[in-house]
Amino acid sequence: MLLGVMASAFVLAGANNVSAETLESALAKAYGNNPNLNAQRAGVRAADEDVAQAKSGYRPRINANAEISRTYSKYDPRTPRTIFGGGEQTEWLTPRGYGVELTQPIFDGFQTDNRVRQAESGVLRSREDLTNVEQDMLFSAASAYMNVLRDTAILDLQRNNVEVIDEQLRQTRDRFNVGEVTRTDVAQAESRLAAARSQASAAEANLRTSIAQYRQFVGVEPRQLAPGRPLDRLTPRTVDAALKIALGEHPAIKAAQHAVDVAELAVKVAQGALAPQLGVSASVTQSYDVQTSGDERLAASAVARLTVPIYEGGQVYAEVRQAKEQAGQAQLQADWVRDQVRAAVLSSWGDLEAARAQIQAAQAQIDAAETALSGVREEARVGQRTTLDVLNAQQELLTARVNLIQAQRDRVVASYQLVQSMGRLNSRALGLAVNHYSPRIHYDQVKDLWIGTTTPDGR
Repeated sequence: MLLGVMASAFVLAGANNVSAETLESALAKAYGNNPNLNAQRAGVRAADEDVAQAKSGYRPRINANAEISRTYSKYDPRTPRTIFGGGEQTEWLTPRGYGVELTQPIFDGFQTDNRVRQAESGVLRSREDLTNVEQDMLFSAASAYMNVLRDTAILDLQRNNVEVIDEQLRQTRDRFNVGEVTRTDVAQAESRLAAARSQASAAEANLRTSIAQYRQFVGVEPRQLAPGRPLDRLTPRTVDAALKIALGEHPAIKAAQHAVDVAELAVKVAQGALAPQLGVSASVTQSYDVQTSGDERLAASAVARLTVPIYEGGQVYAEVRQAKEQAGQAQLQADWVRDQVRAAVLSSWGDLEAARAQIQAAQAQIDAAETALSGVREEARVGQRTTLDVLNAQQELLTARVNLIQAQRDRVVASYQLVQSMGRLNSRALGLAVNHYSPRIHYDQVKDLWIGTTTPDGR
C-alpha cells in the first residue's frame, strides 16, 4: 500500500530533500550543456558575419603588387668590327617594380544595400531558429526528466507486485498442502509470478532507456529527482488565447517570415545586376630597369568607369525569375508553418485536457480496485473466490496505479508541450537560474569590423 501511495503522488507531492535535483535545475543544466543548442548558437554567430561580408561592398579594395624578372638581350648594331669596337652586343637587365591599386565602387544598382538588408534578415531568422531549437531542447529535457520519474515509479510498483504475488504463491502452496485448493490454483499463481517478473524486467529496461535520454539532453546522470510540476502559470485559460499567443510569438513563424524577407531581397539583388555599375580606381607603380639598365619610372593613374549592361546572354533575367519563384515558395512555406503551429496548439491543448481527465479517472479506478481487491481476498478466505480471482484483482489494481503514474507524467509533459507550441518555452519565461545567451552581443561586436581574423572570444 505504501508503494501504491508513492506511485500515486510522485508528481504532485513536494520534495522533502533540499539536495534533490528539480526539474528547473535540470533544465538549467541542459540550457548550458546541450551540444545541439551550443552548435545552434555557433551557427547564429556564423550568420552574424554575413552582415560584415555584405557591408564590404561599400568599402574599397586595396591591393599591393610587386614583380621582378631577369632578361637577356643580344643585338647587332650592324657596324663593321674594328679595333675600336662594333659588331654584336649583349645586355642583362633586371626589370622590377612595385605598386598599389585601389578600387572603390560608387553605384552597383543598390545590390550592396539589398545584400546588407538580406543578411540582417538572415541574422534575425537564425535567432528565431535558435529560439526554436532552445524550445525543442527544453521540452525534450523536461520529457526525459518526467520519463525517469515515471519509469522509476513503475519499476517500484512492478517489483512490489512480484513480492506480493510471490507471497500469494507461498500461501497458495500452503493451502494446497492441506487440501484447501487444487494444483490448478498453484499453477495459476506460478504463471502470474512469471509474468510479474517479466514485467519488472521490462520496466527496468525502460528505465535504463529513459536514463540514457536524460543524460543525452541534460548532460549528467539523474540523481535523486524531485517531483515535477506542470507549467500552469504559463498556460492561458482558453484555447483561443493560446492560439493568439502562438500566431503572434512563435519563433518558427517569425523565422519563416524572415525567410520571406530574405527571398524577396534576393529578387532585388538579382535585378540590381541589370543596372549600370559605376566605380573608380587608382594606382601608383614604381619600376626599375624596364628598358635600359639604371632607368627608373613612376606611374600613377585614376580611372572612373561606368558599365552599362546591354545583354549578358539571358543569365541575369533567368536569375531574377528564379529568385521570384523562390520568394513565392518561401511565402507558401511560411503559410504552412503557421498552419503547423496552429495544429500543434490545438493538439497539445487536447492532450493537456485529456491528461487532466485521465488523472481523475485513474484515481477513481484505484479507489475502486483497492475496494474490490480487499473484498475478493475476504471472499477467497471463506471459499467464495478462487486464487485466480485474487490475482486478477491484484493485476487490476496494479494497472490502475500504472495508469495514474502515466497520466500524471502526461499532465506535466502536456503543459510543457502547450507552452512550447505557443512559442514561450524558453529560459527567460521559465525563470531558469542561468546566464541567458544574448545573440546580439556577438552581432554588435562583428557587424562593422573592417579587419581582423580573431573572433570576439579570442579564437
